[in-house]
Amino acid sequence: MRFAVDRLDHLVINCRDVEVMASWYQRVLGMEREDFGSPSRVALKFGGQKINLRPVGVPQAEWMAAEVLAAGTQDLCFIVAVAPEEIVGQFHACGVRIEAGPVTRIGALGAMGSVYCRDPEGNLIEVSSYST
Repeated sequence: MRFAVDRLDHLVINCRDVEVMASWYQRVLGMEREDFGSPSRVALKFGGQKINLRPVGVPQAEWMAAEVLAAGTQDLCFIVAVAPEEIVGQFHACGVRIEAGPVTRIGALGAMGSVYCRDPEGNLIEVSSYST
């Protein structure tokens, strides 16, 4: 039987410092931290999704993982319900350096206003709004 994917449930970010990453995503993007599992794991929840933070160096036997585990290789886009100027304001208030933006990009639902920065591991983070 053929099927179609409905939505993304979670993704995993490989990182050198889970605590620094969790703190940044909570402070800058307003995500909620969740500690779960055994051995102890950390997730960041937002909307109906979550990001698991996987420490680089954990044996694959303890955590199913991609073949290549490198920190700083993700390029992620998050949607917010505020104007791009408010994203800029939040980044400035948190001391986050803006890489680019606001700029217009084409997302899954059409044109959106995007602002780019990097998280503590160097991942490219795009925060976008369809309410441009």
